[in-house]
Amino acid sequence: MLSFAVLGVMFIGMTKPDNSTFRLVTFVFAAIIALRYGFWRTTETLPSISEPLNFIPGFLLYLAEMYCLCMLAISFFMVVDPIKRKTPDIGANADLPTVDVFIPSYNEDAELLAVTLAAAKSMAYPKDKLKIYLLDDGGTDAKRNHKDPHVSLAANRRHDQLKALCEAMGVQYHARQKNDHAKAGNLNEGLKISKGDLVVVFDADHAPVRDFLRETVGFFREDEKLFLVQTPHYFLNPDPLEKNLQTFARMPSENEMFYSILQRGLDKWNASFFCGSAAVLRRSALETVDGFSGQSITEDCETALSLHCQGWNSVYIDKPLIAGLQPETFVSFIGQRARWCQGMLQILILNRPFLAKGLSLPQRLCYAGINTFWLFPLSRLAFMFSPLLYIFFSLEIYKANILEFASYAVTYLVSSFAMQSYLYGKVRWPWISELYEYVQAVFLFGSIISVVRNPRKPTFNVTAKGQTLDQSKLSPLAKPYFAIFFLLLAAALYSGYRVLTEPVASELLLIVAMWNLINLGLAGAALGAIAERRELRRNQRLPVKRHALLRIADAVCTVIIQDASSGGVSIEFVDPEPKMDLANPTRAQVEVRRGGQTIAFNVVYRSRRTMEKTSIYGFAFAERTPATFMAIAELMYSDQSVLQDRLVRRQVRRNFFWGTSRFALWSLTESLRAVRYSAGLIRESVAHSFEDAPIVLQDNKVVPVGLPAKTADAAVPVNTAPIHTSPSQVGPSQASPVHSGPVHTGTQLYG
Repeated sequence: MLSFAVLGVMFIGMTKPDNSTFRLVTFVFAAIIALRYGFWRTTETLPSISEPLNFIPGFLLYLAEMYCLCMLAISFFMVVDPIKRKTPDIGANADLPTVDVFIPSYNEDAELLAVTLAAAKSMAYPKDKLKIYLLDDGGTDAKRNHKDPHVSLAANRRHDQLKALCEAMGVQYHARQKNDHAKAGNLNEGLKISKGDLVVVFDADHAPVRDFLRETVGFFREDEKLFLVQTPHYFLNPDPLEKNLQTFARMPSENEMFYSILQRGLDKWNASFFCGSAAVLRRSALETVDGFSGQSITEDCETALSLHCQGWNSVYIDKPLIAGLQPETFVSFIGQRARWCQGMLQILILNRPFLAKGLSLPQRLCYAGINTFWLFPLSRLAFMFSPLLYIFFSLEIYKANILEFASYAVTYLVSSFAMQSYLYGKVRWPWISELYEYVQAVFLFGSIISVVRNPRKPTFNVTAKGQTLDQSKLSPLAKPYFAIFFLLLAAALYSGYRVLTEPVASELLLIVAMWNLINLGLAGAALGAIAERRELRRNQRLPVKRHALLRIADAVCTVIIQDASSGGVSIEFVDPEPKMDLANPTRAQVEVRRGGQTIAFNVVYRSRRTMEKTSIYGFAFAERTPATFMAIAELMYSDQSVLQDRLVRRQVRRNFFWGTSRFALWSLTESLRAVRYSAGLIRESVAHSFEDAPIVLQDNKVVPVGLPAKTADAAVPVNTAPIHTSPSQVGPSQASPVHSGPVHTGTQLYG
């Protein structure tokens, strides 16, 4: 009765989420239920210490649950009153600060970098106060003079290629002497060669919208102690879970909970932190701490911690102002998360934010919570394997009967799921957090052990982007997930056997069997995440809906550009479409207007498809010149609302019952799909097609060349061939990210 009464009051508080009093009531009564469960769990459910086989695993499970309760309390504190900031007036041009844009690069190819450079150049800001720097760590002096001739040749080719690209695009190229302190060292090198009042950092694959600086710079006029304005990371492509479960178009992405809720909550306590990209920092603040911190491999959070300790302030804007790429394969996804995990734990161990001088108590709690969160693999694996101890070995590590479990544990779980929906319902579907935690926990467990044993050992590894898969197949990391799935399946079958055959099945057996069944569903859905669907598209489309003119020979047609990518555009004809031939590709020119300026670029007809009885025509860019990349920036990044609208469309709240039924369906269908992949029953593969013109460098200038021969099965206009370079000049890039599919160089195909 007490549980239902408290839940009732909590649900009443949820009816008015915008009312601060009702919101506080919700938090208080949710906390009462959590504390009640914690007290019961501590005083009545632990095995006797005189039975070590039961007590030791039981106590470890108890610690995992207490960790979750602590994280719940900290998360309540962090998001009790998230801030939604409004953009201040940027002021007159004469009063604007000078800005240096740093784009650090390591092994990204020129195609990716050219788009980011073009978008940065297109930002609305006085050109005499804006300088853009490509900081290339792939062409350092140490690499170009390396004793290994393969390394040396690749670095020299990359250096010459990117230097020529920067000269053609009117930006500064810089490569330092050696790769000390990874990204932090590269950014600090940028501070040495520049002098702007503000520093903007964009990752190589993070292209800003035109109004990025107009939305951010004004905050520095309002607060002289402001060191950071951070914006969210918005991604054009799905991560491996979204791609393999096919949820990207309709389900909020994993990072949206962090950027849409948690960072806003941290902003309330002046604890929003630097996320490595899409941010503006004050140079004078960085100079007080000797630049970007490099002790850990997450230099961004560590830098923010150092500056917060010095009394500087930060601001977070919940508005997508950049569009980037995230890991496409499960291997690169796990590699990225392992780096984040190890870096955050390095900060926890080496910097001890909960004891750091200069931080307020709320800041200590926020930093400690963000860092400690990355211990979740320990608790997640404890929850996965604990039921097996009772099912297989009858170890009673959790003492409770059905009535007690329903009164304390079930009401706590109901409260937890209700609060999850209340706080994060628009940005996180039910059970998705558990799925992401589980798929990471399997491999991050080893990362935690490694950093605890030697906090200074982890090294920075660049996350591969722009990869493709030409065949649907299991991830190379699939084996442990299958092993866990079949172990849990065996436990489910054996627990069912025990329930049916034991004269009086214990109540604890029923509880544990149900617990294991939930874990089995989680493991089944995870198999879908590691059963990787083929992905041939390196260039992600963005809907733009812009009017334009299309010139084909002497004909001029009014068209609507439906979407664009760095590979081409999709066009709908308003006027009757002219005759076009796929066998002999039709060349055309597209003209779009911005204000009184006309931007024109050449395209080649590549495909035709039908969408809702409307014919959509695909055109690839005919050449890859600086003007082409400026046109790409105009089409894709001139209007911030395009990103915002796409984000809002996915943020649809789903109730617990809908989410649970959907997740159960995934558990069944995705586990079967993974089994079919493992048995070799699905082998989807196609050949890559040459659809876009390559970049060619001759005499250190970017010049257009004709398109490579088109394959017969090409169907879409947006797959971009890697960099093609003249053999007599700088040669093909050998420092680009590794691709799962074949690499194209000119008209040659290398496996």
